[in-house]
Amino acid sequence: MKKVAFYTLGCKLNFSETSTISRQFEERGFQKVDFQENPDIFIINTCSVTENADKKCKKIVKEAKKISPNSYVAIIGCYAQLKPVEISEIKGVDAVLGAAEKFRLHELLGDFAKEQEAKVLASEITEAKSFNNAYSINDRTRTFLKVQDGCNYGCAFCTIPLARGKSRSNTIASVLDSAREIALTDVKEVVLTGVNIGDFGIVDGKRNERFADLVFALDEVEGIDRFRISSIEPNLLTNEIIAFAATSKRFVPHFHVPLQSGSNTILRKMGRRYLRELYEDRVSKIKTLMPQACIGVDVIVGFPGETDELFLETYNFLNELDISYLHVFTYSERANTRAVEMEGVVPMKKRNERSKMLRILSEKKRRKFYEENLGKTFTVLFEEDVVDGKMHGFTENYIRVAAKYDPMLINETKLVTLDRINEAGNVEVLEPEMVFERHEF
Repeated sequence: MKKVAFYTLGCKLNFSETSTISRQFEERGFQKVDFQENPDIFIINTCSVTENADKKCKKIVKEAKKISPNSYVAIIGCYAQLKPVEISEIKGVDAVLGAAEKFRLHELLGDFAKEQEAKVLASEITEAKSFNNAYSINDRTRTFLKVQDGCNYGCAFCTIPLARGKSRSNTIASVLDSAREIALTDVKEVVLTGVNIGDFGIVDGKRNERFADLVFALDEVEGIDRFRISSIEPNLLTNEIIAFAATSKRFVPHFHVPLQSGSNTILRKMGRRYLRELYEDRVSKIKTLMPQACIGVDVIVGFPGETDELFLETYNFLNELDISYLHVFTYSERANTRAVEMEGVVPMKKRNERSKMLRILSEKKRRKFYEENLGKTFTVLFEEDVVDGKMHGFTENYIRVAAKYDPMLINETKLVTLDRINEAGNVEVLEPEMVFERHEF
């Protein structure tokens, strides 16, 4: 029995795909092992959102060959689609598979026998037309369920359409089947993932269904306590979806909504499909209907043409906005994007300074959000994450909590009252058993 190990770089979507590919191996008699258990085969699923992600791929290959010098190393994922020849020249790489090939490892690589030259199996991205269903299982407390792939937006800074192709989706019926399969595994939370999930519904180039209708249908699936939307564009987060989430049985009050810039000038240069006024309206609508909702924001700093004044527009906009945390990305030049040709390059030192400012702001926003919810009761999904006798988990509105370790609570949802913020920045809760006495009937 050959041993295979997996390593995933990047987003939740990559994790869902790695998990599905790992099940393909197990169904064929391979033994899935940890990275350090001397595998015969390494499958490395890559990201290419930033230049740093590319460097990480090279480092992982180097470590794999240290652990198992005679192993077979196959690279898949976004970086593999964008730079297949470059990756094939990395010492130790045996095969590179693109977006249209990564779910066909066994068909294309046979018995994974090493050859003198690395195999490059990466079609043009236009060949990535089919939707490959995927979800993670047994990897984490929550499951990542892929519902959509690719993107038609073509933002000036982004390589994702080049790495994953055009927008395409699963069907609602198929997603529901996957959700019911997941429910049988005792998973309590499902995170819906995709490249642009609000664009859900395109099959064979034609829009057949809507993301809102998918949300409505999933809310009726028995056996899953929570559904969480991983990220959704502000122009696709409709009032209909927000209003439904406010009264939903299973969709949680947590929204991650990319902004990228609080300056309309920069938003236009980026090719985004909204202006800051629409974003502000989305936040206001969420908070009006769900005052305790968590709102996360993606921001890019240092985009070409971002002057000090335009950056301050972003900073002040975010500072005044009722949001909960930021994911801050320092702009990095990517080949074959419009942005790389733009004037007004921001020096890296200044990019880093701006990133630091926004990360500090993010911590202030997160702490304020946590403080606003102290004394309130929420449901926590506890994870197998124990540090110094404390176990951790997340409330439905994405507050990370710490409680006294109890093995019976792992992968369980329990009502707790938020008590105080500890030195690590997590929220301590009143002892769960005290809350059970108060709430269980």
